[in-house]
Amino acid sequence: MTALHEGLRTEYPFTLPRGYVDEHGQVHRDGVMRLATARDEITTQADQRSKQNPAYLTVLLLERTITSLGELPSVDTFVVENLFASDMAFLQDLYRRVNADGHTEVAVHCPQCGTGFAVDVAGDAPGGS
Repeated sequence: MTALHEGLRTEYPFTLPRGYVDEHGQVHRDGVMRLATARDEITTQADQRSKQNPAYLTVLLLERTITSLGELPSVDTFVVENLFASDMAFLQDLYRRVNADGHTEVAVHCPQCGTGFAVDVAGDAPGGS
């Protein structure tokens, strides 16, 4: 690996707020999302499902960029379509953060003392959930 690429982070571990419940009742919460490529964006926009329903673009992008979720063998449109709304919102925000903003941290303030600090919403920082 060259020095130019040593600091490039391409995968982001996460923990879903609720988790995907499979057909056996097992909950899958921990996963990994990779950076999206130009091909991911182009292919999903050209897909007939997203042309018929622009909101479906999110499902297709998440299907392509979530590389693992719990013990599932793969993440497909069925899995993404069956996520709880809170998990879908979490993943949409994570996708935007890693692909547009380039980070997964958000600035927060302690409600008691007002001290500001950063929290890694992907959940892979020490002490994260």
